[in-house]
Amino acid sequence: MPVQPEALKEVEARLDETGLARVTAAIDRIVATKERGGRVVVITGSGPNVHEGVTTLIAELMRIGIVDGVSTSSAVVAHEMGGTLDEVKRCPGKPLGIEPSLLPRGGEFELSLVSGEILDAIEQYMPLDRELIARLRASEGKTIIKAAGNLGYPMGLYLERLASEISALARSRGLSFEEVAGLGADERTMIGMGARKKLPVLVTIPQLVGGGGVGLYIGDTISLHERAARLARMLERADVIIESAVALTQEIHDGPLERYTGHGMWSAWMGHHTYSLEGKTLVRIDLDPALEKVWNAEQGGGEVQRAIAEGLPKTKLFKVPFRMEMSGFARHEGSVPIIGDIGVVWPLIASRVAERLGICLDFLSYPQDTEAGKIMRRDIVQNVHPMDRSLMLQRLQE
Repeated sequence: MPVQPEALKEVEARLDETGLARVTAAIDRIVATKERGGRVVVITGSGPNVHEGVTTLIAELMRIGIVDGVSTSSAVVAHEMGGTLDEVKRCPGKPLGIEPSLLPRGGEFELSLVSGEILDAIEQYMPLDRELIARLRASEGKTIIKAAGNLGYPMGLYLERLASEISALARSRGLSFEEVAGLGADERTMIGMGARKKLPVLVTIPQLVGGGGVGLYIGDTISLHERAARLARMLERADVIIESAVALTQEIHDGPLERYTGHGMWSAWMGHHTYSLEGKTLVRIDLDPALEKVWNAEQGGGEVQRAIAEGLPKTKLFKVPFRMEMSGFARHEGSVPIIGDIGVVWPLIASRVAERLGICLDFLSYPQDTEAGKIMRRDIVQNVHPMDRSLMLQRLQE
């Protein structure tokens, strides 16, 4: 979906003065980095990044050379394998003969509303219950757009079975699961664009459990040591790191191979390859106001560093639910917190960075609750396709 100036004005109006100032600060640092030939890496979380079109936007930013690497969750990889967003019909599962103990809370069963061509491709790989599909189509139900694959039949089951094959193919070639899956993924996905442009796309270790069984196969494909080392190399080369609606980022802020916070000191002492966040810019897009409170306390008087130096419990000191990533982020001199909805923040950052760099965007995301966002989500459903197994195998041979 192209840039719409009027829609962007509506998006901008959703941020307060502080939010807009932080967005501007982030844009300035990204533009300065790209103008001197530096690198930008994005660390994404799961659900909201998919639903708001952010992962599709990041793929576009990879295409035009603004984003140079991505770390994400196994759930996002699974959804991108399925086409990012898809349309499903939800029906009561028990009347369809589905064993109630298999059904999730609510008792609903989902039909993936995909084309006959896609169903034929799936049937070449695994048995397909055409009778069940026919019963689902004839049943009363509700049609919605949601993250692709997942619980939808047959797409979710197909992706989990395909994940086993991808993992075996990747291990036999010394590749990551993400690299091999990306070879057959749509180019408007992060894994697909990463494979085409040879840019790293990696699941972080804390985010391996997601996407059903897909996350397990991702975790089994390369060791935790190698995954941590690959992520370390990607972050080492980055000048700007943007964190987008992601929890459990201690692997980035104070991971086993990061020296600036001290956690990687013994790895470095023993001769392992480590990296440092010193001198980098950390931009975090987050809805949690506690992050702002902790960041302000550190910027105003070094309270977080003092608590660490004196061994004080940070949760009691600041009287907020203290997530692990707040510590490293707040203490980092180059941190920029943006407290806001990623659906609002990302289109502003992407459009303005591209404009200042003189680059044309072919796709821009919008908040999913806006008219532009609804059109965007429909565009993703129609034009971002599930991964092509035959294409993956062909490119793997090449």
